[in-house]
Amino acid sequence: MQMAPQMGYDRAITVFSPDGRLFQVEYAREAVKRGTTAVGVKAVDGVVLLVDKRITSKLLEADSIEKIFQIDDHMGAATSGLVADARALIDRARVESQINKVSYDEPIGVEVLAKKICDFKQTYTQYGGVRPFGTALLIAGVEDSAARLFETDPSGALLEYKATVIGAGRAEVMEVFEEKYTDDIKLTDAILLGLEALYNTTEGKFDASTIEVGVVELETKQFKKLSSEEVADYVNVILEAHSEEEETGTEEEAEETESEEMTEEETGEE
Repeated sequence: MQMAPQMGYDRAITVFSPDGRLFQVEYAREAVKRGTTAVGVKAVDGVVLLVDKRITSKLLEADSIEKIFQIDDHMGAATSGLVADARALIDRARVESQINKVSYDEPIGVEVLAKKICDFKQTYTQYGGVRPFGTALLIAGVEDSAARLFETDPSGALLEYKATVIGAGRAEVMEVFEEKYTDDIKLTDAILLGLEALYNTTEGKFDASTIEVGVVELETKQFKKLSSEEVADYVNVILEAHSEEEETGTEEEAEETESEEMTEEETGEE
């Protein structure tokens, strides 16, 4: 008698596998891993969000692709994963921030909003007939004269970071942050550090037209997106630095080759 095939544990969101995993949530995380690279860096005088929009066709209007959103005057978010899911969460975040302003006559806290969004995400992991949101958010802003940066997960988990990344190339970017991030970094240097990290994931396809940058300054407590001209200035700094490194490396290789040839000639003469 042939045994009926065992039901897969990924058929429904509410079914745990024998080792305690929810496969639908893990599939949602995989959607984030395949998304565009979004970076957040906290500085002493603010916080910055950077996204490589990864434009795949020259026919696309780059401005129509939006991966960094303003939530309130003092706060913004960067997204990676399913764009439609991200827009739905951003709309909810904007509504929550306005409800707080109307109810309490003050801006919503960055941590409070991040928790509200994560509570909403978590409800979509425990009911049948729905699926988890296939997107992660980096929520950045200023709260009580301090910069805050939170990462939200499709499961509804929440973590605060000094510098972090979501999307493709996470390992390479985190390696750069682990090596070069310092607690006393300034906002300008934080932008350059974020671009340096993105450069390592683009495989040479690093272009100002595909980079989006949003900053919240501690002094003004205002979120703003950098103009394309401002982004181009920062990108050129990174490109010039890497071109100089490549030239230096080429010169060193030429010197090594020349010294090896001279050694071989001397050996031959002897």
